[in-house]
Amino acid sequence: MPFDFAAVHTPFRMQPGLRRLAPGAAQLTPNRLADAALREKLAVLLDHSAQAPQALLAVPGFDAAPALQALCAHAAAEHPDAFSIGPHSALRAHHLGWSLHGNAPIGDGPAEIGACLRALPACWRVPALLSLAFAEDFAVIDAASGCIPWLAVCLPSHWAPEDKVGRHFAEVHAPVADNAMLIAAGAHLMQLVTGAERWERFVWTITRSPHLRQHPANDDAAPWAAASGAGAGADEGTGADARVDADRLAANAFFRTERQSFIPVPSQAQAIFTIHVETRPMTLALAAPADARRVHDALASMSAAVLAYRGLTPVRERLLVWLAARAASAEEADGRAG
Repeated sequence: MPFDFAAVHTPFRMQPGLRRLAPGAAQLTPNRLADAALREKLAVLLDHSAQAPQALLAVPGFDAAPALQALCAHAAAEHPDAFSIGPHSALRAHHLGWSLHGNAPIGDGPAEIGACLRALPACWRVPALLSLAFAEDFAVIDAASGCIPWLAVCLPSHWAPEDKVGRHFAEVHAPVADNAMLIAAGAHLMQLVTGAERWERFVWTITRSPHLRQHPANDDAAPWAAASGAGAGADEGTGADARVDADRLAANAFFRTERQSFIPVPSQAQAIFTIHVETRPMTLALAAPADARRVHDALASMSAAVLAYRGLTPVRERLLVWLAARAASAEEADGRAG
């Protein structure tokens, strides 16, 4: 599902922003063999010594079977062309060309997918197949404990899943800037998303990297380019070179979005938290004048703490220059066309 720019609010606040899913609305996005999400997830899960243990995590003794059964059933009902449950509970990812019969991988799809599944511990093969079959990452939310006891997260947005597993909601969100509204709503949110209804939310940022996986231990993106004539660590955003600097910055920036949703497992007082990450060049993602204006106004209203948390402090002014120009030029073009 494309990012919904109606979720970009001014003034910007770190808030839950939940809305009910419409009946029949899909929560999962099947991967195709050429998709970036599949390519990056597979690279993570094939790195059995370092990256896979950072992505596939569970609290000792936690039984993820009910949640996984619910996720498999949901996937098969929502996308039967991409995922199905066969006789004897065999799981088949049709677009990948691989199945799990019990814990045995069987298929004639890309060999590296089969090698990935075989090399993982048996208990992680079903989560891995689901992770590769769909663009979303997954986590289990447990209302009774208020914790996240299980994660299959290959594509985090500058947070480390290994630091979140088993932690209480308040601890998970403690590093988030201006988090008071999130923390205060924590208990209510847990009860809400593990109930019978389905919910979704959208989040966004601007980043230096096109990669979907942005684990803090593997951040290889180049630093933001300094503004012309700016002092060390400064971003003047004014003067004759301001527009040139802004255009150059925008050409190397990416609009990163997440659609998050909750698949309830009410019999367990749990929910499966889904995270669909997309990253597009900012110049393409914000082509529409209304979208550029929304992001401009939200960015302009961000607190210093939020800007620092998102790594946007040194580039805020140049981003605002580019966003304002994009909105204005597009609006003028629309006016001439009309």
